[in-house]
Amino acid sequence: MFDFSTGAKRSVNDEARAERLKAAQDLVQRTLAQHGLASPSSASSPVAAPVQAGLLQNVLSIGGRTLRADPSKALNIPDGAQFLSATHQGRSGSRGYRTYVPVSAETGVSGIVMMLHGCTQTPEDFAIGTGMNALAEKHRLVVIYPEQARGANAQTCWNWFSPNDQHRDKGEPEILAGIAQKAMALYDVSPDCTFVAGLSAGAAMAVILGHTHPDVFAAVGAHSGLPYGAASNVASAFAAMAGQTAQGTVQPPSPGVRTIVFHGSADSTVHPVNGAAIALNAERQGPSQSVQTSRKGNTSGRSYTTTISTGPERRDYLEHWVIDGLGHAWSGGQRGGSYTDPSGPEASAEMVRFFLNAKE
Repeated sequence: MFDFSTGAKRSVNDEARAERLKAAQDLVQRTLAQHGLASPSSASSPVAAPVQAGLLQNVLSIGGRTLRADPSKALNIPDGAQFLSATHQGRSGSRGYRTYVPVSAETGVSGIVMMLHGCTQTPEDFAIGTGMNALAEKHRLVVIYPEQARGANAQTCWNWFSPNDQHRDKGEPEILAGIAQKAMALYDVSPDCTFVAGLSAGAAMAVILGHTHPDVFAAVGAHSGLPYGAASNVASAFAAMAGQTAQGTVQPPSPGVRTIVFHGSADSTVHPVNGAAIALNAERQGPSQSVQTSRKGNTSGRSYTTTISTGPERRDYLEHWVIDGLGHAWSGGQRGGSYTDPSGPEASAEMVRFFLNAKE
């Protein structure tokens, strides 16, 4: 852990704190650069986070205090909506989670979306940054935000690189699928209307869930993530993040689930080759007959390319979005959350559209 509070026994003024934060950021960047994951100049990329770091990043501690804003003030839960807290106990352990139940759910729930945060993030932080709760109101969706336990990973990363957490009915996939199934029973939602998405380590775990539990999740949204079987330990995780092993990943079982992938071309934390590998696996698991099309677009001054694979029933089963100039951040995210870039396209809205297979 990068802990810079050693020996700091007195308070510091704002100027001194800013100087120490900058020094801390520089140290993190140099350390990541040694692993081939970032360069010292990457700290200037447009990522609204304490520092731009990787899947194994830690929250900085300066002067004995954690540098993270209280996200509860920015949640803005409307009257009649609920943001519930609960804990699920599975065979492999327990995890806490938040559930957003929109006001619109009074007329019935149309689906469930499980959102898996990235390292150092919290459910509240992720809810704010992705803006998924507002979309839940519009589409009558229940949104579940599981929380990784620090006892399972000190940086609150989902353990996508652990062999024990890459298989059905074991480890974190068993726990997370259990949370989803509990919500499906409670809100009377079928597997056809249950989806999972994530950012970074959360995206890598979402991909795993799509492969291990296709009977629970109908579609996967992976933002800045890694493909199934990309790593089997911490060392290989760093290599995969740097793009050194993504093309040689283990082939997942068939068939796969519908998948939408977002990745920034300027992501120096998780190399874009990983997003391409997720899409390649989904393509291989898709219908034997399909048509692939590609289109270019521009939103809020940011260009992107979207490659779409359509099956024989004229239903898109894969979308691969490559956003020009985007770093390791949620595309079109809200400024109040970490690891977000407010420039478009809006990944959350596009994911919901893809999940529901409907036009916005």
